[in-house]
Amino acid sequence: MPLYEYMCDACGPFEEIAPISRFSDPCDCPDCGATSPRVLLSVPRLATLSSGTRRAHETNERSADSPKRSSHGPGCGCCGGSAKKKNSKTLYRPDGSKSFPTKRPWMISH
Repeated sequence: MPLYEYMCDACGPFEEIAPISRFSDPCDCPDCGATSPRVLLSVPRLATLSSGTRRAHETNERSADSPKRSSHGPGCGCCGGSAKKKNSKTLYRPDGSKSFPTKRPWMISH
């Protein structure tokens, strides 16, 4: 429920929680009991964060109890450590075998 501000003529401003359906209704002062009208004394608290800041807050809140999990499994070729290196001098053949043409030609690959 929202927090509304009211102004009592005798006691001054006070705040009360009320349902939204009663936003325009006056409220009784908690000190003297006089009926007091609703007023706007402070700036309304609106969610006016930039989208980047809001996303950062949402990410921090989510990661507190449920960390983000990658959809990729172990040995992922697109981002894992087992991807083929572009500068590798290993020769990969269509049948799945590989050879190392510049490395010790007398050794058998396994």
